Amino acid sequence: MNNNIVVAIDGYSSCGKSTLAKALAKELHFIYVDSGAMYRAVTLYFLRHNIDLENHAQIADALHNIHLNFHTQNYKTFITLNEEDVSEEIRQMHVADKVSSVAAIKEVRAAMVRQQQRLGRSKNIIMDGRDIGTVVFPDAQVKLFMTADPKIRAERRYKELLPTNPNITLEEVFDNLAHRDYQDTTREESPLTRAEDAIILDNTDLSQDEQLMFAISHIEPFIAE
Repeated sequence: MNNNIVVAIDGYSSCGKSTLAKALAKELHFIYVDSGAMYRAVTLYFLRHNIDLENHAQIADALHNIHLNFHTQNYKTFITLNEEDVSEEIRQMHVADKVSSVAAIKEVRAAMVRQQQRLGRSKNIIMDGRDIGTVVFPDAQVKLFMTADPKIRAERRYKELLPTNPNITLEEVFDNLAHRDYQDTTREESPLTRAEDAIILDNTDLSQDEQLMFAISHIEPFIAE
């Protein structure tokens, strides 16, 4: 059995990348690394400390003081920022509104890519994000690129946010996703693009079980090697 398989899952916001990645990790007993959570945690730190996104000295100093770790319990992954569990707070809208801007900063991306590559050197991992198959792991055995109809994505995200953000509107979520798509695809540093060898997974009309089986069918041949 191959013990160093990397599955890279890229795609647009709210396509269910993390949902699929977590399900695959549980089914295949791989380690799940949520790269998006890493950028959200950095964003949260920047917001808390009023870091000027145009001040490279401030950014560099802040990155030296940011320590991220992943912890897994009962197949659920938690991320800690300087030993504080921030798994819930990083999903709030005030972080979502800024994460694409922070993720576009060269120094931030370089710091996160180094951490991500370290995690994938010796274990079977599932990692999702925007540039996993193009920048972080261009030699990943399996690359998936997820997409879905923008309206469907907004509805899914709205339902996810509503319990903790009762005043949020569907229009607000749709506008936020459109803004993030624009930033992710047009940024100078590691823009969101599909790797040439990535398999497109459009889950607009797929159930979670259907997309899970689709992904597993492309991963299993590498496990048996």
